[in-house]
Amino acid sequence: MKQSTKDEIKGSLHEAKGTVKEKTGRVINNPNLTAEGQNEKLVGKVQKKVGQVEEVFEK
Repeated sequence: MKQSTKDEIKGSLHEAKGTVKEKTGRVINNPNLTAEGQNEKLVGKVQKKVGQVEEVFEK
């Protein structure tokens, strides 16, 4: 599997985990968990973009 594909998959997983953490933090009224989820979502989006850029340069 290409590195770019791996980065995109890992990015998607980070986004999903971040979404779950963020929503859980809101439900249990935990601002730290909400912020952690937002950060993880952002990391996932960046990692997905890195994978997309790598894919362009691999061609």
